[in-house]
Amino acid sequence: MLAAVIGFGLAGCSADDIQFNGGIFDAVGMSDSTKTKSKEPKLAERAPLVVPPSLDRLPEPGSTPPPDTAIAGIKDPDEAKTASKEELQRRQDEYCKVNYEQAKQRGDDTTADNAVGPLGPCRGSVLNAIKNWNSEE
Repeated sequence: MLAAVIGFGLAGCSADDIQFNGGIFDAVGMSDSTKTKSKEPKLAERAPLVVPPSLDRLPEPGSTPPPDTAIAGIKDPDEAKTASKEELQRRQDEYCKVNYEQAKQRGDDTTADNAVGPLGPCRGSVLNAIKNWNSEE
């Protein structure tokens, strides 16, 4: 009796009717969904290449192009950042000379230790030394 039930159960399943669905079967390549997908990816159509309007405007190979005056008024942000860092360092040095070094010379350690310039405290510390050492490149 048990053999008859198993026989009828197996007779209803054939190799063509089994479907493997899921991410694991997709990765292995056993699922039916990979058979229906096309192998070639779909790409959008590219714009055609554009030829320059006139070959007379192109410079000779190896020659230096004339300077472009249209961008002469543009300021470089990296230069501005460097200039502002130099200005801040100059202001820090002036502040520390007056409020830290002169206070130390007078013997006023409390005022000297509390002096904080535009770039931070004036008193020397290990962290300031490391910061200065890393910033010098």
